[in-house]
Amino acid sequence: MPSFPEAFQKVCDYYITLIKQDLGTNSFERIAGVPTAGMAFASVIAYHLKKPFLYSRQQAKTHGRGRKVEGIIMPGERILLADDLITTGQSLRKAASAMRAEGGIVNDAVVLVDREEGGNENLAKDKIKLHYLLKVGEAANKLYQMGTITEEEYKTITKQVKKK
Repeated sequence: MPSFPEAFQKVCDYYITLIKQDLGTNSFERIAGVPTAGMAFASVIAYHLKKPFLYSRQQAKTHGRGRKVEGIIMPGERILLADDLITTGQSLRKAASAMRAEGGIVNDAVVLVDREEGGNENLAKDKIKLHYLLKVGEAANKLYQMGTITEEEYKTITKQVKKK
């Protein structure tokens, strides 16, 4: 997405609108990007909301203090996690754990797409509320109705959706 500046800007604007409507900008002090796609979105969102940006690392640094977080967290600060999508929620859960280990409070995460493969439920186990712009099933349905994807493509996409 960042390779297409106009589309990237629009998507970031959608994130910002979602955050303002669902959470309000006073519900968190910092925005954290999740490696790696979430970092680009989180950086732009943080800039526009005038919030400090930080990010979690996939691996702890092998030098210095060996931190898994890049950026400053003051104990008790509320951190909004941002990623491009959620599948099982594993990346977001790892990022939340890293933020919490440094004294941060993580109650919310925002993504562009919920792939509906159990991520929302898994985040809930860690007491994290998921905010999303679109569910993959909704997107597939709309694209199918518009004739943009075939019935076979629609079925391929929707069979990945976790049945409840």
